[in-house]
Amino acid sequence: MKPIQICGHARFEMNRRGITAAAVEAVVRAPGQVLPAKKGRQVYQSKVGSGGRLLLRVIVKEEPTGYAVISAYLTNKVAKYWKQT
Repeated sequence: MKPIQICGHARFEMNRRGITAAAVEAVVRAPGQVLPAKKGRQVYQSKVGSGGRLLLRVIVKEEPTGYAVISAYLTNKVAKYWKQT
C-alpha cells in the first residue's frame, strides 16, 4: 500500500474547509471514481454525507513512491462532477 502525503496547501485548505485527513485518506484508498485532471493529476472522488448528497473531491498526483494530495474540497454539485458509467 503506497503512502499518502498531504501537501501543505492541501492541509491548509482541508483545515479551512473542515475536511479531516482520515476522510481524504479514505477517498484515496477507496474512491468511488477516479477521473483525469490537469497537469497529470487525477481527481479521486466519493459521495459522502447522508444520502450521498455531497461529493468529496481529492486532487492527487500519483507518484511511484506514493500519493501526493494537492487539494481537497466538498461540493453539493454531485450531478455536475459524478460521471455515469
